[in-house]
Amino acid sequence: MEITTVVLVVASLACAVLFLNPKLLRSPRWGATVTPLASIIGSGFLVVGPILAATTGTLAWFAMLALCAIGYLFGSAIRHNIAHVEPLLNGNPTKLVLRLERASELVLSFSYFISVAYYLNLFAAFALRLGGVTDPFVVRVVATCVISCIGVLGFLGGLKALERLTLGAVGLKLSLIGGLLITLSVATVIAVHGGTFNWPELNNATGSQELRIVLGLVILVQGFETSRYLGDSYSPEMRIATMRHAQWISTGIYLAFVVLITRYFTNTPLSAGNETGILDMLKPIGSALLPVIVLAALASQLSAAVADTNGAGGLLSELFVKRVSVNVGNVVTASVAIAITWMANIYEIITYASKAFVIYYALQSIQAALAAKRQSKFARAVLYLVGVLIAVVIILWAIPANV
Repeated sequence: MEITTVVLVVASLACAVLFLNPKLLRSPRWGATVTPLASIIGSGFLVVGPILAATTGTLAWFAMLALCAIGYLFGSAIRHNIAHVEPLLNGNPTKLVLRLERASELVLSFSYFISVAYYLNLFAAFALRLGGVTDPFVVRVVATCVISCIGVLGFLGGLKALERLTLGAVGLKLSLIGGLLITLSVATVIAVHGGTFNWPELNNATGSQELRIVLGLVILVQGFETSRYLGDSYSPEMRIATMRHAQWISTGIYLAFVVLITRYFTNTPLSAGNETGILDMLKPIGSALLPVIVLAALASQLSAAVADTNGAGGLLSELFVKRVSVNVGNVVTASVAIAITWMANIYEIITYASKAFVIYYALQSIQAALAAKRQSKFARAVLYLVGVLIAVVIILWAIPANV
């Protein structure tokens, strides 16, 4: 048996003991941390390697750091709003504050439409990869079927049952990711000790087009905003602290992962049907890795899609002042996600989803800047306006990876 297989199994089981520990699962602080953390480090693990290999090469770690920094800036704006705007919304907000918040919720619900398509297209791609199927048309058919099932369940009120089935998915995903990182670390140590460690020489260009592609990858670090909507379960102070912790932890995990996989980068160009390229990239580590990554992908994508379908349905219901039920909102979400599935490939969906979430972050950054100005915190107001400027650049300039 390969040593990496042994390490992978042992490390994943050890991480499972930690992440599925009943005491940890009952901890309110961990519950408030793991919700945004699981979103941030979910599907990004599946596509970050091939995309950054093709666009930034051995500078992938720097691109990943830049994405995490942009995410942290937007997260800071949302944390400011939790502390200083939420009290206004619960009291007597001005028309401008209320309109910005309603616009943010409308954009976020639309962002969820795209993210459901993104998650379930990846779900279908990785599931079909087990049978050696990579045809984009077949992936779209399977994704459509899965989205339809979730939409029907959401309309019939059955998503709660599906949510209960996926409760363990977060712990499973974190356990497998932890096992993967430990295995990659051991493989790196073995290569260094054996004198075979080296980073590849790649012929990818590094210019404005590559920068535009990287800017379209913000969805890889998206998910921290979920802390903004956990007010029924956790105090503002806990949500602020745990969102910050989730972004710190996810930044460390992403940077470690990107640095560890850089030596497996190849010159393979991106194309439709190549969204599962991470499986080919990491084949040298060991045969046991493929089913582990696929299992992590399936658990991650299904749970994320269910959560975002529920989130979109709930937001639509709120926006239409209960004239639209959550169940109908779930059907609308599924219908739009299906339309997006057939209108765009996975790389286009990633960029569209990134832009949709960035519009939401821009609105939240404007809200935060105005709140900071009201408090005469002008340096902070300028910082959040910089976030708005970055968001505008991403919205207008970012392009899909396989252009």
